[in-house]
Amino acid sequence: MNTRTISVLVENHSGTLSRISGLFASRGYNIASLTVGETEDPSISRMTIVVEGDNAIIEQVVKQLNKLIDVIKVIDFEGCSIIEREFILVRVDSTKSSRHEIVELAGLFGAKVAYVGSTSITFELSATCDIINDFIGLIKPYGVKELIRTGKVAMAQTKK
Repeated sequence: MNTRTISVLVENHSGTLSRISGLFASRGYNIASLTVGETEDPSISRMTIVVEGDNAIIEQVVKQLNKLIDVIKVIDFEGCSIIEREFILVRVDSTKSSRHEIVELAGLFGAKVAYVGSTSITFELSATCDIINDFIGLIKPYGVKELIRTGKVAMAQTKK
């Protein structure tokens, strides 16, 4: 089973997300991650979709996306060098004695303290999916109270 990152430029109006998610649901395709946001042009949104499936399924997804009226362009990042990031907010249990250790560990990953409460610390981190997964794995023993992930966003690297 492969995972592939696909970027879809779409018209920014109501119903577009519903039509695209409906395409996936009706064909039984799995979306591992989905993020949507405006581009530099407010009339266009970019969807970054991480799709799970074999090559035939993923190729079919790309073909079906291209057929949708709201879709302007589909970019399959297979074989491309990309810049990818994901964002998380994570609230971790902390005591007075563990607080310094947790903050130091988070700093190794580039995580920033977003909020300090009496019994927890909330961190924010923007990084690759692998780095985020490593960070989560190392802070889990301290007790993760809450975790929010945005899903991956990606764009192709330029040669210049």
